[in-house]
Amino acid sequence: MSDPRARIGNTGTGFSYEEPLVFELSRPGRIGYSLPAYDVPPVDAVQMLPDGSVRDDIEGMPEVSEVDVVRHFTRMSTWNASVDLGLYPLGSCTMKYNPKINERAARLGGFADAHPLQPASEQQGFLELCHRLENELAEICGMDRVTLQPAAGAQGELAGIMMIRAYHEHRGELRSKILVPDSAHGTNPASAALNGYEVVAIPSDEDGILHPEAIEAVMSEDVAGLMITNPSTLGLFEEHVVRICEIVHAKGGLVYGDGANLNALLGIARPGDLGIDVMHINLHKTFSTPHGGGGPGSGPVGVKNVLAPYLPTPVVRELAGAEGAGFVLDYDLPQSIGRLHANFGNAGMFVRAHAYIRSLGPDGLKRCAEMAVLNANYLLARLRTAYHVPFDRAVMHECVLTDRSLQDTGVTTLDVAKRLIDYGYHPPTIYFPLIVHGAIMIEPTESESLDGLDRFADAMLAIAQEAREDADTVRTAPHHTRRSRLDETRAARKPILRWQPAARD
Repeated sequence: MSDPRARIGNTGTGFSYEEPLVFELSRPGRIGYSLPAYDVPPVDAVQMLPDGSVRDDIEGMPEVSEVDVVRHFTRMSTWNASVDLGLYPLGSCTMKYNPKINERAARLGGFADAHPLQPASEQQGFLELCHRLENELAEICGMDRVTLQPAAGAQGELAGIMMIRAYHEHRGELRSKILVPDSAHGTNPASAALNGYEVVAIPSDEDGILHPEAIEAVMSEDVAGLMITNPSTLGLFEEHVVRICEIVHAKGGLVYGDGANLNALLGIARPGDLGIDVMHINLHKTFSTPHGGGGPGSGPVGVKNVLAPYLPTPVVRELAGAEGAGFVLDYDLPQSIGRLHANFGNAGMFVRAHAYIRSLGPDGLKRCAEMAVLNANYLLARLRTAYHVPFDRAVMHECVLTDRSLQDTGVTTLDVAKRLIDYGYHPPTIYFPLIVHGAIMIEPTESESLDGLDRFADAMLAIAQEAREDADTVRTAPHHTRRSRLDETRAARKPILRWQPAARD
């Protein structure tokens, strides 16, 4: 194995060095722990395991000191991008800053040390928090009931379509289709297909939004419902949503609202008031709980009363009258779609979201949406001279650009994203939405200051200028990372999808 000192990399400490594997740090006899002497007879645990459970092809675990372990993993942690280090402009993902008061609340002993199998009498505080959060989310979204159980937005989508299916089946209706606009999130057709529905793609118009005529042309009594993302993945508000919902309802269908972009609507518009019957809410997007690997996620689902009988069990119910006071987990929903989660849900995410909502209040939540929309439009205004704008109109919480204006330089969207890493930014979402060729999808959220937005815009403009003056530098980026550009020819191939909307220039 080569000498680690000869490797290339940049730790930010002024010298070139690449982190060795923890196995390379190992030295016989080093230990990173100290345990007291046995006070019970030792047991050979290996002999207690079933045959075939123990591998014999591993030489041994690394032998390292506590100092080596701590420094190894701490150094590696500094390689990651995060919302605590800077702008994380992933369009459609809402990577906003996570306030630390939320983390402090989630670490309170009564929440952090609780066990999911405790009886209800010993988790009254947690159940009350869940009950309050359900009511808060229902009020924000204009829904009647909310379940906190789904463990992610995609599972929330699945739950919503399961409830729509249960609703129709209970009425004796055998409907086979779900309408999905081409500007929807990719998980929408997947959720519909997993529920056994045929997915019918609906094209948005030349202005980027969905028009009633497109729905009228395909809506029939064979359609179980429509899944609509509003604002759409193009960052545009579906201004015909009320009329579209009326068309679906007139034929007996229901409307599912993808709540992934709720960050743009807080305190301004409620999906339930627009005609939406069921929607999921990404706590790890709109309500600042950690996202992705920092999660786990959480995707509560709100429903109108027409779907309440089909909510997953259990649900939180407040006792009243002769029952006494307090809260219980209620399993008495005969028409329920059943359980979605091993326990009630991702408890820490509920605490964080509740803390976020309570700390901001109605006015603060509305201000979040207003600033998110303002920030996205500000970036669009600054970047429109250097990058092509496919839909030239005011946007909501995110804006979509393309690489069309750079085509004569040979620089592509992927090159711009890679070069942004050299400027210290995690790249925005690229090549999505699928209907926009060469898409660059940017969502600044409300977390960013004007200075922060200007720094990011300056970097994007500088890259566009580099594309014209020194295109090779952009096409071979990144240059200041531990690894140079990887061979991504496989990733660049067009994916094979059953549901593939047509791309537009």
